[in-house]
Amino acid sequence: MTDGLDIALLIGAAVLLVAVGAVRISTRLGLPSLLVYLALGVAIGESGLGIQFEDADLTRTLGFCALIVIIAEGGLTARWGQLRPVLTVSASLATVGVLVSVAVVGVVMHLTLGLDWRLALLYGAVLSSTDAAAVFATLRRLRLPPRLVATLEAESGMNDAPAVLVVLMLSSTPIGGGHPWWYEALVMTYELVVGAIIGYAVGVAGRWTLRHAALPSSGLYPIAAVGLTVLAYAAGAVAHASGFLAVYVAGVVLGNARLPHRQAILGFADGLAWLAQIGLFVMLGLLVSPARLDDALLPAIVAGLALLFLARPLAVFLSAAPFGVGLRDQAFLSWAGLRGAVPIVLATIPLSAQVPGASRLFDAVFVLVVIFTLLQVGTLAPFARRLGVTAPAEATELSVETAPLDRMQADLLQIEIPEGSRLAGVHVDELRLPVGAAVTLVLRDGTGFVPGPDTRLKVGDSLLIVATAQVRDAAERRLRAVSRRGRLARWFSEYGEDRNP
Repeated sequence: MTDGLDIALLIGAAVLLVAVGAVRISTRLGLPSLLVYLALGVAIGESGLGIQFEDADLTRTLGFCALIVIIAEGGLTARWGQLRPVLTVSASLATVGVLVSVAVVGVVMHLTLGLDWRLALLYGAVLSSTDAAAVFATLRRLRLPPRLVATLEAESGMNDAPAVLVVLMLSSTPIGGGHPWWYEALVMTYELVVGAIIGYAVGVAGRWTLRHAALPSSGLYPIAAVGLTVLAYAAGAVAHASGFLAVYVAGVVLGNARLPHRQAILGFADGLAWLAQIGLFVMLGLLVSPARLDDALLPAIVAGLALLFLARPLAVFLSAAPFGVGLRDQAFLSWAGLRGAVPIVLATIPLSAQVPGASRLFDAVFVLVVIFTLLQVGTLAPFARRLGVTAPAEATELSVETAPLDRMQADLLQIEIPEGSRLAGVHVDELRLPVGAAVTLVLRDGTGFVPGPDTRLKVGDSLLIVATAQVRDAAERRLRAVSRRGRLARWFSEYGEDRNP
């Protein structure tokens, strides 16, 4: 027993370290890291090292756990100031767009390959959701307008919920053998609405708790924040609502709050999301049988072409055009609907339910994700330039880290002046921080000193600022305002509130 555990730990640690190192290589080559992880899973599977893994139920369970972490990280890092203007169009893409994709792909698969309606629609349902991990990892490396990126990220964070509901319905009930369509529509509406409400309630309660509870260790704040997003999922699931939507909403609420040790929370969530992606993709690579992939090539290509050139463009047009989204933006939204781990995880649902044809569906989705991820990711940047939807590089947003000083009823703010920030060149007295806030220490070139009113700040300086609890938010807003517009920020109508921290 001990020897088996030691070998498992040895293989697991080796795979994890290789996967971490592969991120740098894949980034340099412009190759999506998810493909590297899938390849690792295949390499240690039955056709490589010979590890046998065929447990679809376990894959489904662990896949859902990984998606919770990935979606939570996406919500925690989403900026409400950028999300709010695109919320309606993203919600439309995540609901109307999903249903359109299901219908179009289902019709094409039924007419071209002669699949029965249940299996044909399952192809559409499994492929209807864009992948949060693929979208977050890819788009944040491109220079795109914030509105376009926010639309795609919000869609990928929200469309998992309706896609899961449709796949579960099709996997459990044959076409025409269950409830009438209007009943299913009401159930889906209930699950989405109640899931969003539960996520918001958990997020608000968690925000208040983390801001007012001085935990004894800074390392507890990231654990508590991620734990709250998991709580949102569980509460949604217990209420028979959409747990995935609850996770995303709770993450957005918590991520846009000025929480203590916020940067540590985001860093912890980012690390967990990477771990979840690595484990998920490697496990999915283990589950697939390379010997069966030849038979899955035709349905994969048919479904992929139908999705890329018919279903996705039509879904984007019907979902985005009513909200005034231009044709160029629609074209990019259509091409940037990336698929990744989510469709493969969703394909394990009919597989574990033993739906006829589910094994071939899983193999086809695996092949489709590999082929079309290579095609889309490699062409996103030139396609964006061709459409003229690129954006100039922006200065790094000022990052403010806070820690509560409970007994003093104050907070300690820590900032580092990034390249391009207009804090550089400003004297300390020109910051005009509110009464109750003061710069207490500056760290420059490894040396700390107490600044005077005439100390001029430089790029790379780290500042420690003590602020009473009453003026902490005002001090943070002022720092952000000066970072964006300089010492005359208020003259330029900049109050540090246009974006979120």
